Amino acid sequence: MKKRILAICILMSLSFSICAQAKAPEKDTEITIVMVGDILLHTPVEEAAKRDDGSYNFDFIFENLKKDISSADIAIVNQEVIIGGQELGVSGYPSFNAPYQIGDALVYAGFDVVCHGTNHALDKGKSGLLNCCKYWREQHPEITVVGINETEDAYNNIDIVEKKGIRIAVLNYTYGTNGIPQPKGMPHAVDMLDRNKVEKDLKYAEENADFTIVCPHWGTEYKLDVDSNQKYWTEIFRKNGADLVLGTHPHVIEPIEMLQDDTAGITNNHGNGDMLVYYSLGNFVNWTSGKGKGVANRMVGGMADVTIGRNAKGEVVIKSYGVTPVVTHLQNGHEGVIVYPLTEYTDELGKTNEIVKQDSSFSAQYCRELANKVW
Repeated sequence: MKKRILAICILMSLSFSICAQAKAPEKDTEITIVMVGDILLHTPVEEAAKRDDGSYNFDFIFENLKKDISSADIAIVNQEVIIGGQELGVSGYPSFNAPYQIGDALVYAGFDVVCHGTNHALDKGKSGLLNCCKYWREQHPEITVVGINETEDAYNNIDIVEKKGIRIAVLNYTYGTNGIPQPKGMPHAVDMLDRNKVEKDLKYAEENADFTIVCPHWGTEYKLDVDSNQKYWTEIFRKNGADLVLGTHPHVIEPIEMLQDDTAGITNNHGNGDMLVYYSLGNFVNWTSGKGKGVANRMVGGMADVTIGRNAKGEVVIKSYGVTPVVTHLQNGHEGVIVYPLTEYTDELGKTNEIVKQDSSFSAQYCRELANKVW
């Protein structure tokens, strides 16, 4: 976990950039990492993607951010719902199942790592999970899938992505699976926030990777602040060597914090106990059925943007970090759901977003004020 960041600069402008600067490394040692929050496919989102022939195409959702996603060295996404395929029945809340074409759209958008360790991972039981694993293995073997496991070996192995000579471990865990037990004969199907498992994985990552990312599915739904459980796990991650935490599940955005500690004796192979935490990136896409106060909050998400690289001592450090707020825009009809960067989301678009009918407080200005409040 790399040396203390030399300086931190927070610019709360419309761009909502947050940066931490250090001595510039050689260009070829820098790696850019982005991550977006929940791909939450409520029924209206799936209906917007359905074609006349019964097939699906979700590419339109990502068009406005495809360039930013695909240009990153490592792009991570939280695929909230299991991809069990049409044969299991495409469904929305409360028991989700997505067609395989959402996976194709994630690849089209430029994502490299897909997190499946969520509370909806077992919504379609063993069949859904196995279908999902088979889909990724056979159709997109180039994609790193974390959080679910087809075999016990997969459960015991840590995914390490190598870019430009830097080895990056990516870990994904969920707090639970909505009360659904692990499938019969597959006790390790979903990576859970189990302390023994987490500490064992982090120890392996410390010994075999240069940088460790943890993507926990945690927190309290619709809560803009950090809860006690998140604080508990944050300390475990930090004490065991994690460098970057990218959180999901609350369906609203939560604070970003650089934790620094030079006094507690927390050290690892990389440096001291510093760790950057995005507590929740919120929803990337959704069309909630909720109504009333607070629903507007669910339409704002964030795309984390982190640059890492080696310093003069060869340690991998965070060079800069920021967040791009995004908004889900909803209109009835085919391909009526699209995500905008907040900087491009106009007042006029805000007035026409269908979510206004569910929460009259929603507007482009509301979204800007929310991002300013939290970040």
